[in-house]
Amino acid sequence: MKTVKWTLLFATASLTGCMSSSHIGGGSSSDIDYDKASGGGRYSILQDHAPSGDIKVDHLPELVPKYEPKSRGGNKSPYEVWGKKYYVMDSAEGYTAQGTASWYGQKFHGHKTSNGETYDMYTFSAAHKSLPLPTYLKVTNLDNQRTVIVRVNDRGPFHGDRLIDLSYAAAARLGYHKKGLARVRIEAITPKPGERYRAPASAVATPVSTAKAPVAPTVTTPKAVSPAPKAPANDLLFSHLQLGAFSKQASAEQLKQRLFERFDTAINIEVLHADDGLYKVLVGPYKADAELLQWQQKLESAGFGESVKVALAP
Repeated sequence: MKTVKWTLLFATASLTGCMSSSHIGGGSSSDIDYDKASGGGRYSILQDHAPSGDIKVDHLPELVPKYEPKSRGGNKSPYEVWGKKYYVMDSAEGYTAQGTASWYGQKFHGHKTSNGETYDMYTFSAAHKSLPLPTYLKVTNLDNQRTVIVRVNDRGPFHGDRLIDLSYAAAARLGYHKKGLARVRIEAITPKPGERYRAPASAVATPVSTAKAPVAPTVTTPKAVSPAPKAPANDLLFSHLQLGAFSKQASAEQLKQRLFERFDTAINIEVLHADDGLYKVLVGPYKADAELLQWQQKLESAGFGESVKVALAP
């Protein structure tokens, strides 16, 4: 949402961002409530569908949960959709649930989410009716035990008894993008300010304190000691920020143009055509984590959404 001011019409349009007549098949345009299916005329596609051609998501990096304050948009409580009131939780801490997950894709790609960000079906995001925005979740497909961490930035799903709507990429990571629905368990991950999270390979992310552990004193002989090799300035080896991944080159070039118009020559932008067929918009390279973090915050403040740290092989 571009404005914080809510009216009933506006809220209905924005909060139906993940409401479609059907995610996979089912129904035809003749038996769809046009106003609901089009989001009050907002969407040109009435029935949601997958992107053309299959996509690969193995290359997408896992999200790293971090502390984020509640967004200005999408957290009004209660809010109303189609005559029903929904209440937003004060905190997601300790939240777990099991239920049915659906996914949403092409119909909503490029449109605003409930908290004002732009929905990208090729990232790991989700919609939930009552969790605070944003909230990080670990989602487990109970049929195959695959997991993915998603960031909730949208409202829905508002049909049936579905628990959560995942982005197409997240559904693909969990292996149900061709089925449409899956039985899932969701677990909130709620970092505190000053904590960072490291997700073990087979477990939910666990908090790691950023405080340095005390170092035991060491005794050395008066021999000449060679200095230890210095760690690289960017010890995480992240060199670029990825701002989007698109199936069409024109969409990537549009984002590149927006970045140039906002930052001019202060930013280095490249569109990389990856092996998976996606056109990825990258900025960088950055020689140090501090510089990379500074630009990540600057880009988010300028309205370009949350970027993903990536490392490009030389």
